[in-house]
Amino acid sequence: MIKLKEGDAYIVTRDTGEIDGTGSGFFQRDTRWISTWRWELGSVTCLATQATRNELFQHFALTDAHKAQMVSIERQVCVSNNGFTDSLSLTNTSMLLQTIHVSLICEADFRDIFTIWAQKELDAGTPVDRNDVAEGLSFSRQASDGVRSHFSASFEPHSSDQSWTFTLAPKENRIVRARACLDHVGLPEADENATCALPNALEFSERDNLQFDNPNWQRAYKQANEDLRTLLLPTQFGPYPAAGLPNFVNFFGRDALITSMMIGHQHADISKSVLRFLAQYQGTCSDPFREEEPGKILHEIRRGELSRSGSIPFGRYYGSVDSTPLFIMALGHYVKEAGDPALAQELYKNWTAALDWLVACQTDEGLVRFKPSGSGLTVQSWKDSHDSMNYADGTPARAPLAVAEVQGYAYAAFVSAADLFMQNNESSKAQDCRIRAERLKQNFHKLFWLPQLNTYAMALDKDGTPLAVQSSDPGHLLWTGIVPEDAAQQLVNTLMSPECWSGWGLRTLGTNEVRYNPVSYHNGSVWPHDTALFGAGLARYGFRSELKIVTEALFALAGEMPGYSLPELVCGYPRTQGRMPISYTHACSPQAWSAAGLLMLARFAME
Repeated sequence: MIKLKEGDAYIVTRDTGEIDGTGSGFFQRDTRWISTWRWELGSVTCLATQATRNELFQHFALTDAHKAQMVSIERQVCVSNNGFTDSLSLTNTSMLLQTIHVSLICEADFRDIFTIWAQKELDAGTPVDRNDVAEGLSFSRQASDGVRSHFSASFEPHSSDQSWTFTLAPKENRIVRARACLDHVGLPEADENATCALPNALEFSERDNLQFDNPNWQRAYKQANEDLRTLLLPTQFGPYPAAGLPNFVNFFGRDALITSMMIGHQHADISKSVLRFLAQYQGTCSDPFREEEPGKILHEIRRGELSRSGSIPFGRYYGSVDSTPLFIMALGHYVKEAGDPALAQELYKNWTAALDWLVACQTDEGLVRFKPSGSGLTVQSWKDSHDSMNYADGTPARAPLAVAEVQGYAYAAFVSAADLFMQNNESSKAQDCRIRAERLKQNFHKLFWLPQLNTYAMALDKDGTPLAVQSSDPGHLLWTGIVPEDAAQQLVNTLMSPECWSGWGLRTLGTNEVRYNPVSYHNGSVWPHDTALFGAGLARYGFRSELKIVTEALFALAGEMPGYSLPELVCGYPRTQGRMPISYTHACSPQAWSAAGLLMLARFAME
């Protein structure tokens, strides 16, 4: 698949450059507007295809019986925030007159992205209207919530049937250009105001300018920066990193907060935007359908018709247990890295409300649990697939669950809150947070440590029974600092063992576990961001040799990927000499926290 993106809009094509209605299309705001966009060029051969960020270049050749080119067709596609241009440059490279016919097939379906990969349906009573005119064509549809969307394409030269025939003299060149534009009437005011300019691509690339002796590392590092820039979305607060292409081009709490803590002070504008955006949409009431609660930080915002109309809860959905502690943690991280305590003052009511929510969630032992309402996600920690939380015998764990890394995030949130209170001269509140952090740290180790496995349980179930399996979750614990120093070495040894360490990264589940499946979303796959957080934990605890292994692995993995772009995840098969990593079936690429994780490890490598 080829993926092009700029701002809110993106195109997914087949490897041929065609949009054919399978998983491909022109997308914006969780909706596929164009389902078919295909040039009919005759008996041509594609000699080159190159995609970078928001642009696609292709070279097609019409050849004679001796394979000499008679007519060249160079195609250039460029995506903008609300549309795209698609141009054909036709040149007669022979010594004779050449006649060539080209045409464009275009269809629109205006389908919510959930109807494509989650088998939900739109109202069949709101059809798509098509209008063909001399200047081009247009499609429009009024959604069930009253929002009317309009897609138009104008052509040069004009054509009412989207076909062109040219007779070209030797060396003669002609251009066919399509300009496509998408607009909406009736969107919420906040969406209408999301018009900030994204950072210039060249300026953005110069923010990170580390130099490596290894050219493959340099290419991977450069691509990680490009991927991060590609995924930025405009908001009223500034640029916000979408989670990943093609299914998660929207606003996610957990993903963006972790990304913001990985990318470094040179991207402080992104971190500040993330924190302000999430503060704006912080929970204010109790709504089980959206899983909203006062002070809670959202999990995601979806903007398609099904979400806007309330058919599904994801228009503003709060079903994650970890976004809220991560918000406090990320604010503390930002204030330290950027040296900007003013943001903590600006968001004082927000982070203290988040802290109140976190305290209210704690059990008698200080643990943070979740119990889903049933409207959305059943698992609400980062391994949020339905089958990720299981006992050692493979049976599903009983909720409410206390997931290991969530306790680490909560610990780090209390530490950050203490620092933020001290900056505000509120020493008694700071002391309360320190006490909560220390109590959680002590109880966590006592309740979660598995001496028979030398690791922490992935979670505790409703009765406090541990999910006694080897998993990658404890790598996050090292990152947060909740692991006692005298347990760190044993934990690192376990995570670097052949059962957990694939050579490309940490497996989400160890190979000896009943549920282990190398080709699964969370039961044995390798997630680069998961591994990068383990690397950050190694740096925190001073395990430099292991950090070097982790850093080399992710850079090597990037070097094996198309365009050096780290995907969302790969399969958990062991790294073998001469064998490439196995790609996961539906992994997003690029993925924000994968790219950000590589940038973070790059900084560690230079220390």
